[in-house]
Amino acid sequence: MTLEELRADFAAQGQPAFHALQVYRWLHRGVRSFSEMSDQSKAFRQKLSERYYIAAAEIEQRLVSKLDGTAKYLLRLPDGEHVECVLMEYHHGYSICISSQVGCKMNCSFCATGKSGFSRNLTASEMLSQIQTVQQDQGIRISNVVLMGSGEPFDNYDNVVKFLRLVNDPKGLNISLRNISLSTCGLVPKMRAFADEGLPVTLSISLHAPNDGIRQKIMPVAHAYAIEDVLSACRNYVEKTGRRVVFEYALIKNVNCDVKCAEELARRLRGLQCHVNLIPLNAVKERNLEAPTKQDVQAFLKRLELKNISATVRREMGADIDGACGQLRRKALTEGI
Repeated sequence: MTLEELRADFAAQGQPAFHALQVYRWLHRGVRSFSEMSDQSKAFRQKLSERYYIAAAEIEQRLVSKLDGTAKYLLRLPDGEHVECVLMEYHHGYSICISSQVGCKMNCSFCATGKSGFSRNLTASEMLSQIQTVQQDQGIRISNVVLMGSGEPFDNYDNVVKFLRLVNDPKGLNISLRNISLSTCGLVPKMRAFADEGLPVTLSISLHAPNDGIRQKIMPVAHAYAIEDVLSACRNYVEKTGRRVVFEYALIKNVNCDVKCAEELARRLRGLQCHVNLIPLNAVKERNLEAPTKQDVQAFLKRLELKNISATVRREMGADIDGACGQLRRKALTEGI
């Protein structure tokens, strides 16, 4: 609940307004039960527990990379569902990649999440809880958030927008919206609606192909929205927010990573305020897709740079701990915890 919603609900119960702010602050410190709210009376805490619940996530499994310290979490939600999040440390601080849904409907061919099916949307509080749980476990403050874990954020539009307003609240976690990235596979109507929300986050587009023919083979959503429609929505976002967009491009051997694809991609993106994030494919069991060679990756990168397209290769993190989205949850579903 937002502070305004909490105040209105408390007022309807005859509770003083200052109680709402006290409770709100406790919630954003990451308390797991109302009994932890030590400045509230026992009777009031009992009333709270009867009327509300706290969607606190429990750590089911934690894997820490011996290569770079990246921590991968499998979290159990109050209803027993599982989601994943990943904590990464950079020179500028801690960044967390969180999930927006339990599973995913998009079923992109290179992603492990879609193989496990879709269960439900996450609430705004369940998204917040991923950050709070990891902060408490590590004893740190997270400054950057990436909505690039399991799920398609714009398929859970209202909850994601509410999460963004809550996580940015100065009375809450107070994380700058400019330190938040949101990844979408290109749900064009939602992209256009989001441009009007006044939330200056970095919009990342899972593009992964230079044309509709290739994209439709690896991303079912491409049958609904053509690349030109996606790019038009990107231009609209840049115009309305002043923020450049980032294109995620998973390089898949013999599919989308030859020099011709790089040249076509560069033509598509010419004149657009953007950056391309190249991602060498993470091998996924049950998918007949191969990772590119290092030579393939460098050739693709150099061709984009020659065409004056800003591009980098994503640094691989957590390679030894099933760092890619969906892998821990899939193991939990198929093998049990």
